[in-house]
Amino acid sequence: MPFNRPLAALALLGLTALNGNLLMAAESVAVETIALRNHVWLGGTVLPARQVSIAAQLPGRVEYLAGAEGDRFAADSALVALDDDELLAQRRAVMAQIANADVAMRNAGVQFNRELASPQSRGSMGGMGMPGMFDQFFTRNFSDMMGMQDSGMERHADLYSHSSNIQQARNAMLQARSKLEEVDAKLRDTVGYAPFDGVILKKKVEIGDTVQPGQPLLVFADTASLQVQVEVPARLMGGLREGDAVEVRLDLIDKPIVNAYVARIYPMADPQRHTVTVKLELPMDVPAGPGMYAEAMIVDQTTPSRQLPVIPRSALVQRGSLPTVLVVRGDGSTELRVVRTGENLGDGRVTILSGLQGGERLVAEPRPGAVSGRR
Repeated sequence: MPFNRPLAALALLGLTALNGNLLMAAESVAVETIALRNHVWLGGTVLPARQVSIAAQLPGRVEYLAGAEGDRFAADSALVALDDDELLAQRRAVMAQIANADVAMRNAGVQFNRELASPQSRGSMGGMGMPGMFDQFFTRNFSDMMGMQDSGMERHADLYSHSSNIQQARNAMLQARSKLEEVDAKLRDTVGYAPFDGVILKKKVEIGDTVQPGQPLLVFADTASLQVQVEVPARLMGGLREGDAVEVRLDLIDKPIVNAYVARIYPMADPQRHTVTVKLELPMDVPAGPGMYAEAMIVDQTTPSRQLPVIPRSALVQRGSLPTVLVVRGDGSTELRVVRTGENLGDGRVTILSGLQGGERLVAEPRPGAVSGRR
């Protein structure tokens, strides 16, 4: 049979069209729908999980600062110190009081022991030898018999007096030691230590400044673990529990949306704004910093869920500021259609708020410059 060139050309065109339809069918995807609850994005602030403000506990002059903003220090490192010359002078005076009280207590003990060994109530021997002894024998017995003197009562009074001296010396010692503890506590308050590993966020004084009790000196925080603090309206609290995963949007290029976890829900709402403070714990590898702006997606449990179309993000064609998709009609032709996108689901898909319906087919990866009628 002779070769017919026109018929061969027509057959080739038909095969090409058939292959084009097969290719289009292979590259097109069906629009799926998923049920999504209504949600809102609430603004918040990135904060350190642990942050303290070190303030002055007593008046004084700043004589030491460990570093500047951004410097990192280990726990128990000295961060700031006040002048302690006056307190050291008070401590030396108290140490002298303790030494005097110790001498007085020892002397009172010696006097008490001497009274036990040689009672003063017996009096002196009144002369030399036997005459003095006879005089005391007759005079003391006569005094006791006449009720003019009681030697037992005198001895009791002497012992009580010496024991009182011992107790007074002990009380003086306790008072001096208490004063020493007070001075030592003030000396400890002249130095501010790092309560944990962290960095200086803000320095509020300089060396040489005079400060008063309660005045902030610096802000110290642990920036290794970060949290996002948001104020959630009370009506949205029904869908939040500690440990729940919440999407957080940050001002970052590589990780704009991350999953955070509810770390703490405050037990009381704000009486003016009627919002509840919620803290969300960010992952450790997020390159965020304290003070950054963040948004948290909170699901609204008070409204029913919606059925929204979902398409691959690769199916979107940007025409200026309007996102479009290339819809495949039933006859194989295409239609360039403007859509309104919703939320990014994080798995390469995006929700469509308007412009598409479930079950329609569209080109998964349209070529740049694609228009209606052809690919």
